[in-house]
Amino acid sequence: MLALLAFLVWLYLFFAHGDFWKSQPELPPATPWELPDVDIVIPARDEAATIGPVIASLLAQDYAGTFRIVLVDDNSTDGTAAIAGTAPNLLVISGQPLPSGWSGKLWALSQGTAASRAPVLLFSDADVVHDPRHLSSLIARLLQPRAEMVSEMVRLNCTSTAERALVPAFVYFFQMLYPFAKVNDPLSAVAAAAGGTVLIRREALNRIGGIEAIKDALIDDVALAQTVKPLGPIYLGHSGLATSIRRYPGFADVWRMISRSAFTQLRHSTLLLTLTIVGLVLIWLVPVWEMLFGHGWRLVLGLAAFVLAAISYMPTLARYRQNRSLSLALPLIALFYMAATLGSALGHWFGRGTSWKNRAYGAGQ
Repeated sequence: MLALLAFLVWLYLFFAHGDFWKSQPELPPATPWELPDVDIVIPARDEAATIGPVIASLLAQDYAGTFRIVLVDDNSTDGTAAIAGTAPNLLVISGQPLPSGWSGKLWALSQGTAASRAPVLLFSDADVVHDPRHLSSLIARLLQPRAEMVSEMVRLNCTSTAERALVPAFVYFFQMLYPFAKVNDPLSAVAAAAGGTVLIRREALNRIGGIEAIKDALIDDVALAQTVKPLGPIYLGHSGLATSIRRYPGFADVWRMISRSAFTQLRHSTLLLTLTIVGLVLIWLVPVWEMLFGHGWRLVLGLAAFVLAAISYMPTLARYRQNRSLSLALPLIALFYMAATLGSALGHWFGRGTSWKNRAYGAGQ
């Protein structure tokens, strides 16, 4: 029975779940027909290792309209603001102390937004470098077809052994949770964004009540998308024009990245955690079990489910230029993510909460 159920789930995922596994669409380089003013807001807390090339890439944008960079130095202790340098269209703001009830990134974005005046805002992370054509391409997509918000899954760093083994899977699982085709369908309730690049109309941001409307969200990109989509179409795609240079050298670094927000994603619900673990076991482990220990139709169904899973991972591996044979290890990779999710829950239950940039959120809640 479990073998049949796992196979049926994979039939649905492969053929009816928004083609999530195809790892599309990708925003192409484009030139906008209109040139609205843009303010690029960058929240930065202790980003000395990345902020220099990030700011340089933004200053080099070939956008023919007027744009300004607003860097919010969120109480950094490593000289982030000094490394960012100076430029006529670069404004550096010293962040105010974090108020109660706010997440650090959103408080920084709120301050940057308050200091800006442009009708279009680009929120980008302090570890993302941009191709000179990127801003123009984002604006072109915002205008045609019209969208209230445009977001991209930037290309993540994938150089260390741990990154090569686990980072493509992070993108794959995100696509599975939020199929991009469904996000981009105005008739679908699925909404998501990727925080590395979020271009939004100020009018839409004002209509939802500004950043304050999601001030306590730790998964802020998805929360913003879910708030904006009822106003009009949003777009989520992959980026070939922006890359994160944040490194995760070891497996422990990737573990911390996952566990930081995994239980938050489940709304700190034990029921949702239990259902998630049961679902992951069914999707990833049951097919392997049946392949190894099943007989007759159970073996056949387990093998068929495993093959569908492996094929579904190949486009994401190709996007990250990794050997497609890694698709055979996907159940083991899923087991790692499952363990990190449990670790996230244990951290919450034992009062450690969520920690990021030397700030703790939600401990003991």
